[in-house]
Amino acid sequence: MSSTISNSGSDTVIEISDVWKIFGANADVALQAIKNERLSKAEVLAKYNAVVGVADVNLSVNRGEIFCIMGLSGSGKSTLVRHFNRLLEPTAGQILIEGTDVMALGPKELQAFRNNKIGMVFQNFALLPHRSVLDNVAMPLEIRQISKTDRRRQAAKILDIVELGAWGNKFAHELSGGMQQRVGLARALAADPDVLLMDEPFSALDPLIRRQLQDEFIRLSQILKKTTIFITHDLDEAVRVGDRIAIMRDGRVVQIGTAEDIVMHPADDYVADFVAGISRLKVVRAHAVMQPLGKYKAGGGELIKNAPRVNESEALSTLIHLAIDVESPIIVEDGGIDVGVITRQDILRTVIEGTEVS
Repeated sequence: MSSTISNSGSDTVIEISDVWKIFGANADVALQAIKNERLSKAEVLAKYNAVVGVADVNLSVNRGEIFCIMGLSGSGKSTLVRHFNRLLEPTAGQILIEGTDVMALGPKELQAFRNNKIGMVFQNFALLPHRSVLDNVAMPLEIRQISKTDRRRQAAKILDIVELGAWGNKFAHELSGGMQQRVGLARALAADPDVLLMDEPFSALDPLIRRQLQDEFIRLSQILKKTTIFITHDLDEAVRVGDRIAIMRDGRVVQIGTAEDIVMHPADDYVADFVAGISRLKVVRAHAVMQPLGKYKAGGGELIKNAPRVNESEALSTLIHLAIDVESPIIVEDGGIDVGVITRQDILRTVIEGTEVS
């Protein structure tokens, strides 16, 4: 049977369906009991001496998207990401990457798939101390049996992109922690993978260096447009780098959405508590605050004409500054067309209350 499933016309790169990972000798029996008896994680441990690492996860990731998976320690986020390239074997479920059924790959096919399709960046830099920076970056190409001249040329090109071109002949111990992590990122990019897996890549770094590397990663993402799974326990980091965020708890995905979706419309009390500390000012956008034009459109032609205008993606922080300077409502545009209105009351309500959790 072919391991490739047609995905023509779709921009979905990764499709995870009904994935479970249960650790222990009785994993299959425990899974059946969970489905039949709705056992909790604690009950599974007590009854079957099995640990639920990932529970019935379903998600999809689009081409070029930075998809953040986050949660507290033990939530299952790092366990989940190791299923994408089968560093861990799921107890059940399906994993499709670029239409390839990863679970159907034999050992040689899986090795080739990992070498060609997926790059991975770990929290631990994992650089080889006896190799130069250039040769560390070139290692994935060496595994592919690319000639030494060609792989070093490609590695040098990637080092230039991560702004370490002058450090190619140095060794890892001669670089700072932040520089070493950039080498790790360059190594993952050297083989030009379709998918990049990043497991808490910046969490071991000092806050200032961490923020600088977040900025660097955002810059690289805009250039290279790699489909990226980014694991983090830091909500601020997820908001900064992610296009969408999945929040995990006890092995389950409890909510998926943009930062704005999750902050404004938390799925439950757990998510609401999780995002309570995040500032709405740079997360919430005009389209989430605006009201229909209504009476302004019907009877306030002159008012609309003279009102300040913002794009529907403008941040709440900008709306606050505008509201301080002008008395009139703010008109929201989409492609040059007036689509909504924001009053000072709307802004104040959003800052103070947010959106009610049902």
